[in-house]
Amino acid sequence: MRRRRLLAIVIAFVITMVATAMWSASTIEREGDPDVIAMEDAGSQAGNAGEKKKSGNKVVKIFTAPFKAFGRLFTHNDDNKPRRMTEKDAEKFENVGVTRVQDSRTPEKLAVAGSAREHLANGREYLLTGRLNEAISELSTAASLDPKLTEAHNLLGVAYDKKGLADHAKDSYERAVKVEPEDAQTLNNLGFSLYQSGNYRAAVDRLKRAVKLAPTDERILNNLGLALCRLGKFNDAYKNFARAAGPLTGNLNTGRMLERFGRDEDAIKYYEEARRIDPNSTLAMGRLAELYRRTGKGKQSQPDNNALAGVSASISAGSGR
Repeated sequence: MRRRRLLAIVIAFVITMVATAMWSASTIEREGDPDVIAMEDAGSQAGNAGEKKKSGNKVVKIFTAPFKAFGRLFTHNDDNKPRRMTEKDAEKFENVGVTRVQDSRTPEKLAVAGSAREHLANGREYLLTGRLNEAISELSTAASLDPKLTEAHNLLGVAYDKKGLADHAKDSYERAVKVEPEDAQTLNNLGFSLYQSGNYRAAVDRLKRAVKLAPTDERILNNLGLALCRLGKFNDAYKNFARAAGPLTGNLNTGRMLERFGRDEDAIKYYEEARRIDPNSTLAMGRLAELYRRTGKGKQSQPDNNALAGVSASISAGSGR
């Protein structure tokens, strides 16, 4: 009995440490916006829309239930790293010659083969496979052939974002919004691009407009929540996180953002509420145990450590059958 109890305590400690390490380290080891990565690790959608992400390695589920909340890990794939695109390259892509040949004997420019939608399809495929330079070339051509092709501008913005060319991304999203001002996903992408560049008030404005058009879209609601956090409006952020995925996830996400801003005491309140909603939330228990320890309230972390030990004992007993 004593050995089993000691084993349960050890497993609880390991769960807490691994959860804490993965929760914090994942945001600095992977490319992308750290806030978005933290949201994705907690099982929430955030960031750009319109471009599917191919999942990479998933978190190894050592103890099954305790790690379900961490979601998927994504890898960034770019086949063109040896020839990284610069601002000058981007300008070349934007000025792709697309004049059609009226007379085969006197062409004004070299004709571009294929329709706008064919180049759009090619660009979308290149984007999905991480071939960003080719994607930008194809999508720029599509947008030049048909300036009203919203998806071409939108995906071009996504490609520029992935290349780290924020100004070009913003310009592409704005062109898309100009063509279709009532498109929620394009407004989301523009809002998120503004958020990434630090223009939080403008980001909130665009994302609120997107929410009105798509009031149940999880990604848009979470992006709005992130932008509101950056303005210090955590109560409003919680409301959007909760609308996106329910009160439990809303509290967990708000607590995580408060942690990222060094507001541990406020984060504890949201994690406590999350645990009140779900007393068996391993994620809430693990974060509370860590935060109480970090803030010098070791005694208050004991119930969470005991609860984690109970979870560990159940897993240990189940595996021994």
